[in-house]
Amino acid sequence: MHPRLTLALTIMEALAIFAYAISGFIEARTRRLDAVGTFLVAIATAFGGGTVRDVLLERRPFYWVQHQDYVIVIFALSIFAPILLKAISRVVSERMLLIADAIGLGLFSVTGTSLALDAQMPWFTSVMMGVLTGVFGGVIRDVLCNEVPLILRDSRPYATCAFVGCWIYLLLDYINFDTIYSVLIGTGFILVARLVTYKLNVRLPH
Repeated sequence: MHPRLTLALTIMEALAIFAYAISGFIEARTRRLDAVGTFLVAIATAFGGGTVRDVLLERRPFYWVQHQDYVIVIFALSIFAPILLKAISRVVSERMLLIADAIGLGLFSVTGTSLALDAQMPWFTSVMMGVLTGVFGGVIRDVLCNEVPLILRDSRPYATCAFVGCWIYLLLDYINFDTIYSVLIGTGFILVARLVTYKLNVRLPH
């Protein structure tokens, strides 16, 4: 793997994890949770989808166990979440958080599909496993905070973008396209599709 591509994927992975964790911080702050509650919501949002995927695929150890550095950083940030969120609101726009969230959706969904393929899952199952990886952290976050999951109450495409992007990755993999570029193209499609449909306020029919 080319070092620049490795670096790009590492940066995207970190963006994805912390974007999801920050969305957990925001929801926890809205619910006035203490530091323990904030940590649980943030960690569930960041790693919930990947953990469910690993359980279904019988993969051990779990992703967050292999990458404990992320867990430690989220734990530390949870203690200072109120201060952190004030600082973020000053220097980071809602648009930047949306982009980071879209990167997370794309990267988690595509890598989830890739892992399912490696586990010899059928195509459709692999795609659904990828979508689950991308969206289930948010579902767990909303359930923990006693909310109807956003994916069920917001008709703007979210899981749909992930679904199509995972199929693009799968088809590129089928024709033996370079794996890294397949991941980047699939992730890029989900990122662009999510941002464009959000910007244009595209909504799925009820």
